[in-house]
Order: sequence, then structure tokens, then C-alpha cells
Amino acid sequence: MTEQVDILIVDDDADDLTLGLRALRQEHLANRTFFARDGEQALDFLFCRGDYAGRCAEALPKLVLLDLNLPRVNGIEILKRIKEDTRTRAVPVVMLTSSKEERDLIASYDQGANSYIQKPVDFEQFRETIKTLGMYWLVLNQVPRFSGEKHSKESGQL
Repeated sequence: MTEQVDILIVDDDADDLTLGLRALRQEHLANRTFFARDGEQALDFLFCRGDYAGRCAEALPKLVLLDLNLPRVNGIEILKRIKEDTRTRAVPVVMLTSSKEERDLIASYDQGANSYIQKPVDFEQFRETIKTLGMYWLVLNQVPRFSGEKHSKESGQL
């Protein structure tokens, strides 16, 4: 996959993935969505390794919706790796999780989360949440074209 992805959704719950995609498509917010069902697959996708070694490293998602409790690598570790790497640091990451734990909220912000949202249980509320997230992060929010230090030093721009 070499084309630009609007949203990377990292979640191991098939129902949440289906509902999220349906909500985004109904609102015409993301035509290009990629799903990762575990943390290792998400990291492979983001950093163009393993099955995604041929993917263009500059084709970063415009938004990552990230669950906390994932197989193989948890959401906090994924978030940490995203925010530590100069290539991915500017990619907005929204923690979208069922966790109500204060320690998860604090850990997410400590590692650089852009937002923390508890997943609504009700389908209509979930749809509305995804719609609002998509509208803000994909339409209204501005991010630098190049997030890496190399690009900002060479071009004089972020």
C-alpha cells in the first residue's frame, strides 16, 4: 500500500472497527482508512517495516485513532513510539478507548496523546463521536506537511 491514508484505526474489536468505518463513510470524512488489529501491525504500518516495508514512509496518516488494550503491543507503547520519532511526531493521536482509569488518561497525555476519549457504548453516540473527531482532525486541524527535523532544517519550514 503506497497511497496516502487519512486515518489509521488501531483496535482489536471488530465491532468498533465496523462502526467507526461506517460513521466515517456516512459523513464522507475518510475515503482512505487503514485498520490495524494489534499493536505490532500498527507499528509495522507506521514505520514501513515487515509486511509494509514497501509502503512510502512519507505517506503518514492524517490521524491515528488508538485503543489502549491491544494484543502484542499496547496503546501507550505505540503512542510513545509515534511521539518519539521525528518522522511521526506531528501525527495527531487520539486515544479512543473504553478505559475509565485515571492512570490510563494520565499515561496517555504523558506520552503525548492529542486527545483522550472514552468510547460511548450507545451506537448513535459512538457515531456522533467519530463524526466529530473526523470533522475536527481531518477538516479543521492543521498539521505541518513535514514533521521530521530533517525537513524543517532543509526547507526552513515545518
